[in-house]
Amino acid sequence: MTTETIWVAIGFLGQALFSARFIVQWLKSEKEKKSVFPIAFWYFSIAGGITLLAYAIYRQDPVFILGQASGLLIYFRNLYFVVYQKKAADSQ
Repeated sequence: MTTETIWVAIGFLGQALFSARFIVQWLKSEKEKKSVFPIAFWYFSIAGGITLLAYAIYRQDPVFILGQASGLLIYFRNLYFVVYQKKAADSQ
């Protein structure tokens, strides 16, 4: 197996993780009969974003790197809000 093949596999893995977040969100929304974002959505976003960022860095694609890096900031911030909100609700 070549280095190139491994990186293409990493790219596909990242894309699969990133895409899984939409499936998780869709299933949860269908179950609740309203638009919701379960915490798993943010975990898949982060896992996919990190994996795709690694792939983008390997490819040395500045557009892809910037897009994934900025997206990760948003995903981590949203996860922080979810966790902080849950802790605040649990302490009441």
